[in-house]
Amino acid sequence: MTTGTPDAEKIAATVLAAIDSASPLASISDSTPDFDLDHAYQVAAALTRLRTGRGEQPIGWKIGFTNRTIWDEYGVYAPIWGPIYDTTLAHVAPSSGSHDCPVSIFAEPRIEPEIALRLADTPQPDMDERELMACIDAVAHGVEIVQSVFPDWRFTAADTVAAGAVHGCYRCGPLVPVQPAERAQWATMLASFEIALFQGEREIDRGVAENVLGGPLEALRHFVRGHADYSAGAALQPGQIVTTGTVTRAFPVQAGERWRTELRGLPLRGLDLTLT
Repeated sequence: MTTGTPDAEKIAATVLAAIDSASPLASISDSTPDFDLDHAYQVAAALTRLRTGRGEQPIGWKIGFTNRTIWDEYGVYAPIWGPIYDTTLAHVAPSSGSHDCPVSIFAEPRIEPEIALRLADTPQPDMDERELMACIDAVAHGVEIVQSVFPDWRFTAADTVAAGAVHGCYRCGPLVPVQPAERAQWATMLASFEIALFQGEREIDRGVAENVLGGPLEALRHFVRGHADYSAGAALQPGQIVTTGTVTRAFPVQAGERWRTELRGLPLRGLDLTLT
């Protein structure tokens, strides 16, 4: 792993300013010779320090680019990850109405329907599926609003890592407990569910568990193994939420729109969001 990136703090400050103002930013890779994932995760750690320094607390993780069906679209061919914060994640209860979700504060926002896992124990890189499942005490359906400060969503994988893993905000539905006797059943369901994404009443896309590296447990496995080398400046620990990547393609959104999801194969309700 590369050590010492003299400009990590400076790049992180530039990135945070762009995120805060939803302003465009030139590709870091274009202007910084040899900017690779090693350097990018050092910048990500510096970005985490800046955000925690102003009072934001990491409470979980987002894994990005787990959906192999969109790799060609973005030119990113492996998952990346970064912290999510108490300022960016909100839990929403099921109701007959729609929940507000901000998008106007983000740069070129897009919507992604996902599955989130809550950790009861810290998973280890060498764990098999059964052991990973034993580290999970709840499952939820959520929607992430992702953003790109790099115009037109043109970037390298290293750029996305340095820019906070393109995380904007997350709306998480109810966490459904996973009982020890139900772990095998949950593992099967997490490998075979389906999510449909609607704008208003019009279905926009539909995706299956297989899209996400074979399922959320496989996404978690990849993340845990990678986190051992690339922590992005935050620890992996019990109680955290891990969001496992979009099941459908990601779609541009704007304030005033209403989006909703429907799930099959999991005992989780869809979400209904009004974008603000």
